[in-house]
Amino acid sequence: MTAPTPPTPTRLPDVEVSAGPAAAVPVVVLTRTSADGTAQIGPGGADLAPEWAAAVGLTGKAGETHRGPVGSTVRWALGVGAGEPGNWRGAGAALARAANSHLENDPAAGDALQVEVPADVDADALGWFATGLRLGGYRYTVTAAEQAPRLRSVRLVVSERDRRERTAGALRRAAVLSSATALTRDLANTPSNVKDPAWLARAATKAAARIKDLSAQVHDEKWLAAQGFGGIIAVGGGSSRPPRLVHLSYEPAAATGPHIGLVGKGITFDTGGISIKPADGMHLMRTDMAGGAAVIAAVVAIARLGLPVRVTGLVPCAENHVSGSSYRPGDVVRHYGGKTTEITNTDAEGRIVLADALTYAHQDLGVDVLVDTATLTGAMKIALGTRVGGLFSNDDALAIRLTAAGAQAGEPLWRMPLLAHSAAEVPSDIADVRQCPPGPGSITAALFLREFTGGLPWAHLDIAGPARADRVYDDVVPGATGFAARTLVEFVASYVS
Repeated sequence: MTAPTPPTPTRLPDVEVSAGPAAAVPVVVLTRTSADGTAQIGPGGADLAPEWAAAVGLTGKAGETHRGPVGSTVRWALGVGAGEPGNWRGAGAALARAANSHLENDPAAGDALQVEVPADVDADALGWFATGLRLGGYRYTVTAAEQAPRLRSVRLVVSERDRRERTAGALRRAAVLSSATALTRDLANTPSNVKDPAWLARAATKAAARIKDLSAQVHDEKWLAAQGFGGIIAVGGGSSRPPRLVHLSYEPAAATGPHIGLVGKGITFDTGGISIKPADGMHLMRTDMAGGAAVIAAVVAIARLGLPVRVTGLVPCAENHVSGSSYRPGDVVRHYGGKTTEITNTDAEGRIVLADALTYAHQDLGVDVLVDTATLTGAMKIALGTRVGGLFSNDDALAIRLTAAGAQAGEPLWRMPLLAHSAAEVPSDIADVRQCPPGPGSITAALFLREFTGGLPWAHLDIAGPARADRVYDDVVPGATGFAARTLVEFVASYVS
């Protein structure tokens, strides 16, 4: 019986801009930190007396939330710190979480809020604020319990017309970007008894439906076998739920610049195969398709924004399972395009399916630039932790562009080396390449993937660390984080002059 999963996409709060306040809607007053350590209280805070501020220990630091005084029109005092972009995102997220917690205890409190914005706050800051508001209260639960009310809408009061128009544009863009993050989370959080390769392919097709210039194709296991996608077939061969290849095409009539290929790992569950994983932590492998989810969500967002850049998204989807038909250590797999790989560890399956898709992208689809995204190696998580993605590239300009996109998206990337002496270990004695060359695991995985890029400008994002979280920070909540979706959108947007 199929689990009753929440509807996808998750409903996020609406954030809108208005010229004036609304009657009877609870007020949020913004506070900041000052040079002397005291809190500066923003517009609408006349009811926040110094005695109250002292009693609650008001500092104005980013994310600080306090309930307003009893009998006041102020529902919340919200700290935005020094007003840096990360402060605004964190403040919005903290407000969303505080509001949702309050509604759980008092469902009649009302699910709308309004904020009078200080005159010196620009549209970009409010875009970040909206991102935090929309994502900070995100929740994915599979339950029969009745859901408590959630924050539904936030009104930003901006009196000046020009600033209001700029803010409206920033909020529209933030809505698309935050929706991409949320969709990535939805897809990655879906339990794998529901989410098999066919389900993920249907979800991608549904997300892409009725968006101008965007089309979706799904190739099944028969097509993959007939066309020679030996890597995807091998990895998916141990499961009763066969693989798929999702192909998203965004082709705007006014496209300029390069044809960009985005490729994402879509392993809907990873047991490790015959090289089986330890039981501890295996339940988290429902998110092993987070890179593929980021590609799906990013291409949809790119199309929704109408960016004049041609983009192809490929997501090889497979379940890496254990059975008599599983691929084995010692096998030689023939990939799409003919190159062969000696298999040494069936738990290094992500690079095997990506190799097929990367080859297809440059050999048949005519892309000019390749970027792949994957929860690829535990070694990357050890190297960079859980909040920074690893970036590998054969092209300095591409690496710089992606690093800037990650910074713009609030998703930091750190460039890692492609070591020449490790590259010498990639060839195999029995096949063209070996799956797991000796050496530092994340670097050798990237060097393996480079063999399938056809010499194009290419970058590999290893997001094994930041794709999942076990605690709250910024706009992130425990579970799938949606990392890389916004980065990929910002990367494509960087080609728009």
